Amino acid sequence: MDVQEVLQWTDRLVFSKTGKHLDSLQKAVLEGTWEGKKYPEIARTCNRSHERIKQVARELWQLISAELGEDIRQSNFRATMEQVEFSNISNFGSDYVQIVGDINFCSGLYNNPGSTQNRSHPNTENPSQLRHDLSEAPEVSRLYSRTDELATLKQWILAEHHRIIAITGLSGIGKTALARHLVEEIKPNFDRILWRSHRKYPNLNSLKTDLIQFLSPTPPNQNSILDYLRSHRCLIILDDFHETLTPRQFVGKYRPEYETYGQLVTEIGRSPHHSCLLLLSWEQPTEIAILETEKPHCKTLPLKGLDGSSTIELLTTRNLKDRERWIELIELYSGNPLWLNIISATISDLFNGSVSQFLSYSSLYLGDIELLLNDHYLRLSDPEKLVMIGLANQNGITEISPNLENLSESDYLKAVQSLRKRCLLEIGIGKSTSILRLNPAIKEYFKNQNHH
Repeated sequence: MDVQEVLQWTDRLVFSKTGKHLDSLQKAVLEGTWEGKKYPEIARTCNRSHERIKQVARELWQLISAELGEDIRQSNFRATMEQVEFSNISNFGSDYVQIVGDINFCSGLYNNPGSTQNRSHPNTENPSQLRHDLSEAPEVSRLYSRTDELATLKQWILAEHHRIIAITGLSGIGKTALARHLVEEIKPNFDRILWRSHRKYPNLNSLKTDLIQFLSPTPPNQNSILDYLRSHRCLIILDDFHETLTPRQFVGKYRPEYETYGQLVTEIGRSPHHSCLLLLSWEQPTEIAILETEKPHCKTLPLKGLDGSSTIELLTTRNLKDRERWIELIELYSGNPLWLNIISATISDLFNGSVSQFLSYSSLYLGDIELLLNDHYLRLSDPEKLVMIGLANQNGITEISPNLENLSESDYLKAVQSLRKRCLLEIGIGKSTSILRLNPAIKEYFKNQNHH
C-alpha cells in the first residue's frame, strides 16, 4: 500500500460526503502526514498558517474516523491506514454499520444525496432512544472563561426555548469551542443532536437531505425538517454558516446553490417548536437580525475577545516573560485567543519569550494573523473595503460620516451595517454621535492594504 491508494480512497470518501474532490491543501496534509511531517512543516511547505493546516487536518481525521470507526489522528494515521483492507471499505454506499456514540447508523445515511442506490436501514430503532451524532464535532478543548456566555446560551435555549441562535465572531475568537462546551452541558435535554459544518454540503438540498436522514433514518422520510423539529426536541449545530453567503457583496445574499436558505431559516424561527438551530458564523445572518426585531425566539450572541484574567491564564501557559506588559499585549490583539497564541509563538521563537522586546517595535506585527484576516478581506465588497481602509487611515476611530470619495451615502451606510455584521468594526457612542472603531490588529491590516 502507498500514499496514492490512500489519496484515492480518501478522495472517494470526501466526494461521497461533500460532492467535492480533495483539494490541493487536503492532499498536502495527507501526503505530509504520511511522510511523517508535522503540521508546522506542512504549513511552511504550503505557505499557509499553522492553524489553517490544523483545521484542514482535523476535518479530514474526523471524516476518516467516522468512516472507519477508529479515532484517527496525525500520530496514528499511517499506521491505521496500513492495516485497513481497502477492498472491504472502498464501496461507499454499502450497508455496513458504524457506531456514533452509543447509536448504530447505516453508512448510507451520509452518502451523496444525489445517489440513487437503494439503501437498507436498521428497522429496530426505538423512536424514543437518544440519538446524538457528534462525529463531526471537534474535540472538547480547554475553554478560557466563557462563563457568562455559557450561562446566557443555556438561558436562551433551556429556559426561554429560543428556536434559532447565531454565535458570530471573527475566526479564532472561540465560537466553535464555546458551542462544543455548551453541547456537553445541555445534551441530556435533547433526544436528537447533530453537529455539521456547511463546508461539507455542495448545496442546500444536500444539507436538507442529510438533516432529514438523520432525524428520520428509517423510511418513510418525506416529512419536512420542521415536522421533525416539532416531533422531537432537537439541537442542530451548523458551523461555518458564512460559507452559504456570497462573497464580495454586502452580507445577506446567499450563494445560488443556497438561494432559498433564508426561507428555511425564517420558517424555523417563526414556527412553534422546542428544538434549537445553533448557527456558528463569521457573519450575522440577515434573517436572524430581522427575526430578532419581531420575534422573541431568535437571538445573536456576538463573541468578543477574552477578558484580562482569562488571557493572562492563556499567556501563562506560553511561558512568556515581562508579565507587567501582558495586558498591553492582550489589548493590542483584542483578547482573541487564536491571535494571542500565534503572537505568543512568535515572541517565543524570535525574542526568547520577551514581551517587552517584542513591543519595542513601532508597528504592530501581525505575522500569520494576516493570513487569517485575508480570508475575511476576500469576502468584502468594494464599498466595504473603501470604508475599512479610510477608517484605518483615520487612526481606526471616527464618527459615522458618509463623506468618502466615490461612495454614495446609501452605499456608505450599507457598508457600515454589513461590516458590523461581519464583526470587523465596532459601533460606540461618542459625545453627540455614533463612533466607528477598529481594533488595533484590524486597523494595522487595513492600513497595509492601502499600499497594495
